[in-house]
Amino acid sequence: MKKKDFVTLIMSTVGGILFALGMCMALLPEWGAMSQGVVIGIVGAVILLAMVLVRRKMDGKPAIVFNGKAIATTLFGVVGAIILGIGMCMTMVWGMMVPGIIVGIVGIVALLCLIPLIKGLK
Repeated sequence: MKKKDFVTLIMSTVGGILFALGMCMALLPEWGAMSQGVVIGIVGAVILLAMVLVRRKMDGKPAIVFNGKAIATTLFGVVGAIILGIGMCMTMVWGMMVPGIIVGIVGIVALLCLIPLIKGLK
C-alpha cells in the first residue's frame, strides 16, 4: 500500500466516523446532545476536507481547481445528496414510505451519474 493511500484511508475513516457520530448526536433527540453533535460533525467534516487537500498534495496536484466543470459537478453532487436526504426524511420522519423510496432512488441515481460525469465514458 502506498503512503498516500494509507494516509487517505486513516483520515477518511476518522473523519467519516466523527461526522457520522456528530450527525447522530445532533439528529437523535433521545441523546440530548445537539450542540456537541454539531461540533463533532464539523470536526469530522474538517478532517474530510483536509484529507482531500492532503491527498491532492501527495499526488503533486494543486489543492483545489476552480473551473466551470468542477463547480457544476460539485453542485450536481450536492443536489443529488439533498434529494437522497429528502427521500430519507420522507420515509423515516414524515411517514411517506413509497414516495420517499422513489425520491431516494432518484437521489441515488443522481449520485451514481457523478461517476461517468467525473471519470467519463471510454
